Amino acid sequence: MTAPLLELSGLTVDVATEDGGSRTLLDGVDLSLAPGEALGLVGESGSGKSMTMRAVTRLLPRAASASGSIRFEGADVLGMNAGELRRYRDGGVGLVFQDPRAHINPTRRIGAFLTEALVRNRGVGRREALARAAAVLAEVGIDDPQRRLGQYPHEVSGGMLQRVMIASVLLAEPRLILADEPTTALDVTIQREVVAILDRLRRERGMGMVFITHDLDLALAVCGRVAVMYAGRIVELRSADTLHERAAHPYTLGLLGSRPSIDARAERLSAIPGRPVSAFESGPGCAFAPRCSFATAGCESEPPAPTEFDGGLVRCARVEEIHAARMEAKA
Repeated sequence: MTAPLLELSGLTVDVATEDGGSRTLLDGVDLSLAPGEALGLVGESGSGKSMTMRAVTRLLPRAASASGSIRFEGADVLGMNAGELRRYRDGGVGLVFQDPRAHINPTRRIGAFLTEALVRNRGVGRREALARAAAVLAEVGIDDPQRRLGQYPHEVSGGMLQRVMIASVLLAEPRLILADEPTTALDVTIQREVVAILDRLRRERGMGMVFITHDLDLALAVCGRVAVMYAGRIVELRSADTLHERAAHPYTLGLLGSRPSIDARAERLSAIPGRPVSAFESGPGCAFAPRCSFATAGCESEPPAPTEFDGGLVRCARVEEIHAARMEAKA
């Protein structure tokens, strides 16, 4: 059996508050990713998707602390010293942010942005670094890459700048890409192109990828497995092929039911009642219970444990009853 490329076990992130207390943002996250695999991470804003990836890269806010285990190719990420962490970030893992204009220095030319790490960290000559940068720009679909290297970020479109961000990650030749909602700021046509580039390069280079998105259909199209997050926890994990027809957690069912359909006309889209909560706001039981139409009194008092069910992993104490009721309603 192939060893995991990335493995999270009991990952918990707490942030200190001004009154001397703390708030939990992630609560016992368990995930694994095989080499070359694409894993989708979906959920509403505040569910903990981006915080999970920041923990993986050790880029948490200063007041936050992580516990549990993060292992990359067997190495303990949380225990890495400064030198090990630098090497891990420069060639192990690459992070594609959702808004490239917020993460690329607007006062430097694109060529300088792309070649800085190669020249400073790897001792590559400037001419060779520029040649590599131009080659990768062409690989991500940018025309006339030599001219683009001399331009400033404000001189190119948002879609092209996101390609530049992807190119900067690829230049480090990572084994794992963390794509944090990389299409959020782009129009629909450009979104498709950027996702296609990421998926093609992942396959060609054999990289693992964690793809964070609000778009469940996009995750199902790009990823082999999908993890659904709510209130800092993974509530369902199963293959993308089976999630649509065999989803079992009430939250996943709510997300699926709230999507518009091209096959049916509706006066109003279905919506999950209430508002999403963070891990620190949830009570002792199931965090989704206040919004769940299947919840009972026991759901709010006892935390559900992850359970193997119907080919997936589900965190719901009533999953078997809910599944039986749904099958009876369909019959």
